[in-house]
Amino acid sequence: MDQKRLAGFLMGFTYAVGAGGLGWALSTAFSGSPDLRWPCLLAVGITGIASWVRHSVLNRADAARMGWDSGTTNPFQVEVGLANLAWGVLAVLAAVLAWGLAVYSACFLVFGFYMAYVAVYKAMRASGGHPEEWRTVFPAASYGVLMIIVGAAGFAAIP
Repeated sequence: MDQKRLAGFLMGFTYAVGAGGLGWALSTAFSGSPDLRWPCLLAVGITGIASWVRHSVLNRADAARMGWDSGTTNPFQVEVGLANLAWGVLAVLAAVLAWGLAVYSACFLVFGFYMAYVAVYKAMRASGGHPEEWRTVFPAASYGVLMIIVGAAGFAAIP
């Protein structure tokens, strides 16, 4: 499999794992005692690490997949991947080491705020002459808002 196809596969994998984890989180977030441990591992940890692989390891192929290939490695794209890795590793450690509801909730909030800001940026780009960005505004905004809701619900459940 060439790297561009691999980057595309990883994007689909990220969507699937993220949606599964988020759905699981929503199914428990509003219960009397939400259990966000394993949903955090999926929706934040695995998606963060998979995003790091796409953005940093496969940076040129991922840029080509998005139509942003400049012909060289974009250091900022690599940095974005490292940010994804940071919260991904945090979420994996939190889940594996059972750090508790406050940490899982914070992980959801961090990733949720990031995705909400991405949606705002994409809407600004779309309004500024890049209409192709509109196709990603609603998915990014939806994921971000739902992640924020889960994180807030988790914090609200802490006695």
